Amino acid sequence: MTLFGSARGNGAASAAGNGAASAAAQPFAHDGDGPRGEVGVLLCHGLTGTPQSLRPWADHLATAGYTVRLPLLPGHGTRWQDANRTTFADWLATVGESLAELRSRCRAVVVCGLSMGGTLTLRLAELHPDAISGIVLVNPSILSLRRDMKVLPLIKYFIPSLKGIASDIADPAVAEDGYDRTPLKATDSLRRAWAVVRADLGSIRLPVLLMHSAVDHVVEPENSRVLLASLGSADVTEVVLERSYHVATLDYDAPEIFARSVDFIERVTAGSTRPDDALAAGS
Repeated sequence: MTLFGSARGNGAASAAGNGAASAAAQPFAHDGDGPRGEVGVLLCHGLTGTPQSLRPWADHLATAGYTVRLPLLPGHGTRWQDANRTTFADWLATVGESLAELRSRCRAVVVCGLSMGGTLTLRLAELHPDAISGIVLVNPSILSLRRDMKVLPLIKYFIPSLKGIASDIADPAVAEDGYDRTPLKATDSLRRAWAVVRADLGSIRLPVLLMHSAVDHVVEPENSRVLLASLGSADVTEVVLERSYHVATLDYDAPEIFARSVDFIERVTAGSTRPDDALAAGS
């Protein structure tokens, strides 16, 4: 039995295993300067992964001058057992705190997410549309058609984990830092969150950049199809990544992801003002 599917790329780099976050799993923060420094970018990693899967993207954005936050989600970067002690609500609270912090210091914020990080990004857009100028999604997950998911609510009490999903990467020279097991209680928490997120997709009217891989062994193509059909936004750009698997941010198409995201961020944040500036202008 496998959930999501089996990663076909390189073996995942193991996490610390001792309850402490590994060096690769450390969160990343950068305060930009100049005009671009007034734009914040929040990056959200996926289930069983760590900030390492998005660190090259974060570095690219930081070099471009943006203020960047890439938090480590609770229960990640240590042992897979720790993830089973956390829920989607915990992960959402963590990225929500980063969003609030960026919004307090930047004139505009764009949120980006990979896989479950895309689920979190969508939920933030549903809950805080006025705080976000646009969202960037890479292989986001909002559903699964696999039969194993139907028994997940039951088997999670008897089987704590299954084979891992990390490191689905086409490039043989690259590996993702992630758990080698998939924690089932954590996965079921994500499964339950999918329905909530799907129900509110029509409320998202922000600009959206969706990039998804032509071949993905973790997230089924139906995720992007349903997402495109359900979003309420009239400003949606779809990009198919032809050379990468699921963890496209570490794969052959990473440079395209980075470049397109910068172009998108520049477009959707042009002319944005701080909330207090807008208030002053209208007084």
